[in-house]
Amino acid sequence: MRKLVVTEFMSLDGVIENPMWTFKYWSDPIANFKGEETANSDALLLGRVTFEGFAQAWPNSPDEGAAYFNGVRKYVVSNTLKTADWNNSVIISGDLATEVNKLKAQAGTNITVHGSGKLVQSLLRAGLVDTVRVLVYPVVLGQGQRLLEDGTTATLKLVGSRPLGDVIGLIYYEPER
Repeated sequence: MRKLVVTEFMSLDGVIENPMWTFKYWSDPIANFKGEETANSDALLLGRVTFEGFAQAWPNSPDEGAAYFNGVRKYVVSNTLKTADWNNSVIISGDLATEVNKLKAQAGTNITVHGSGKLVQSLLRAGLVDTVRVLVYPVVLGQGQRLLEDGTTATLKLVGSRPLGDVIGLIYYEPER
């Protein structure tokens, strides 16, 4: 069975929204980690807002990750989108647990969720997440969408951590089941 992996760029105060603030910290260790992550993932699961942002940014991007993001199978969770015109994109709607469990039962490698804060909260509540990877940045933003909003509960266990360069901490969690 495939694993559902959440990966987030997060400030010290828990903000994940519009992570352009991370760009000045980009480094070879972060690039290497993100490269390993994409090499082990053959599908993305995205919320509508993140999907629309990615669909705007990646198709004409010169960045080294563009080929992956443009080519990988993308599942966008939305009950409002009618079309998903970005290459290799499929809209899923209806019962989240049923649809995600169908994806996890398919052959393949990891399904990765980038950003998509509201979706992540729903996935955690439904017990669908297998791993949470958080890159913690030494920034306090003071406002913005948090990874975990009020009312979201989950019990996670630490399964690993390591520095990525001199300032970024990578933390791995798995849900306690």
